Amino acid sequence: MKMQPQPLVSVVTPVYNEEKYLSECIESVLAQSYDNWEYTIVNNCSTDRSLEIALQYAAKDSRIRVHNNDRFLEMLPNLNLAIRQISPNSKYCKVVLGDDWIFPRCLEQMVASAERYPSVGVVSAYEQRGQEIRITGLPSERTLVSGREACSLFLQRKLFLFGSQTSVLYRANLVRNLRPLYDESNLYADFEACFALLMMSDLGFVHEILTFSRPRPTSVGSIAADIGAPHGSMLDILLVYGNECLSPGEYREAVNLELADYYRFLGRRLLTDYDPEFWSYHQEVFAKRGLELKRARVATTAVKELCKAVLDLRSTVESIRRFLRLRKIRTGQTRSVVLKGGARFSSRQRRVGAVCETRDIEVRHSGAQ
Repeated sequence: MKMQPQPLVSVVTPVYNEEKYLSECIESVLAQSYDNWEYTIVNNCSTDRSLEIALQYAAKDSRIRVHNNDRFLEMLPNLNLAIRQISPNSKYCKVVLGDDWIFPRCLEQMVASAERYPSVGVVSAYEQRGQEIRITGLPSERTLVSGREACSLFLQRKLFLFGSQTSVLYRANLVRNLRPLYDESNLYADFEACFALLMMSDLGFVHEILTFSRPRPTSVGSIAADIGAPHGSMLDILLVYGNECLSPGEYREAVNLELADYYRFLGRRLLTDYDPEFWSYHQEVFAKRGLELKRARVATTAVKELCKAVLDLRSTVESIRRFLRLRKIRTGQTRSVVLKGGARFSSRQRRVGAVCETRDIEVRHSGAQ
């Protein structure tokens, strides 16, 4: 019987000053048990040896090519540019960030899942992040879930079935129809991209650890997390997609849960962060989403968090140490970049007149920025 040819997979790696890890990343693609791939490395005006390393590998393997940006791009525009490099003939595409890598069976197993289920637009698997295993998978007997169910489980915090860009494989025709793939107004665009694709497709899940993601304490994403940007991003995702995959009651509960977490974060920061720009940023996050940042609730939450800290000194001391380590790592310039650019409203917003009555707040969203 004649063997069917393997579908072509376009692999892309956006690179900016990754000379320390880039060879490991490229070698992981070369080591794949799956053969039919093309690989584009997008050099974003690196000032170290990243371009030299990429060109050395491209000279040795015709499946590798290098795209050299003529000007520097911010992280998300560069990711979208990298995605635009995929071949028009590819059936699937895979992002591998320049300081991450993939296990040898990654492409083989992810493509097999997508080929088994034609409705699948996103394939995920367990992800190793540093020393931890991330992504809470489906029960072992399940390898397929509808896209809306996967998003519902995520929003209700029951299962996290997809993670960073490196952890998933996309069906290329869906990506070509979604321009841009990554919402450049959302600092957690990797999650949002999965939501956008899963509104029109299903999720395949492979019960193996297939990708490695490296913790990046100095990255824009880490600094954004330290500032609290994920809360605004999650509110955006809830407003854009919540009504499509949650019941009205589930939607209200998810919004209330996110707001409660947001206020806990702000309550803790009231005790440690006195930067006016920080508080202006969060006021803007609330205002652009039709919400009021209630100072009384922040203060009340701060008192509660202080009481918890007194009762759990060991955890509190570790939190303070972590905060001080992050404070040393981040710079005023990088923090300011996130604070000034991170409060923008999602450009993928499609809900008009969405209203959610929460316990103490009415969430109104008109769709306008």
